[in-house]
Amino acid sequence: MRIYLCGFMGTGKSVVGKNLAYRLGFPFLDMDEEIEKEEGISIPRIFKEKGETYFRDKEKEWVRKIITMNNVVVSLGGGTIVNEDNFRLLEDTGVLILLEASPEVIFNRTKSFSHRPLLEVENPKERIKELLNKRRFYYNRVSIKVDTDNLSVDEVTEKILKILDEYKRNSHTF
Repeated sequence: MRIYLCGFMGTGKSVVGKNLAYRLGFPFLDMDEEIEKEEGISIPRIFKEKGETYFRDKEKEWVRKIITMNNVVVSLGGGTIVNEDNFRLLEDTGVLILLEASPEVIFNRTKSFSHRPLLEVENPKERIKELLNKRRFYYNRVSIKVDTDNLSVDEVTEKILKILDEYKRNSHTF
């Protein structure tokens, strides 16, 4: 079983992913952290020194690695599924779950962090709305969605566990 958590930064992919993996007894993998380990530098430095295209290529490489793993919960980067090949591979090889939050909640969750290179702009709230709009097409294609706005990490995890249980009962394999 492969569970891929996708969505915009600040929606809870990493914290929920860790909790979900713990509850399922699976390993947890944060794709951004794995890229940082492999590169030996932070995501903001990758963006600054090597560019976003380089980073997106690294994401593609990691998608090809994670689809071979079994019994794992993966937190994807916020833009990973915006690449069509990534989207198809992830959708075909596991359960793709979109974590959603409103732009206001995303801003409040991310405003105190300096490791969000795409938000290092004059008006981060507007940038969040702009990026959400750019990614909307792909985010809307994900069939399983969980709104995290007013839920705790445990509540989101419980919701996902119920979804996975229902998914299994309907004899889907993953």
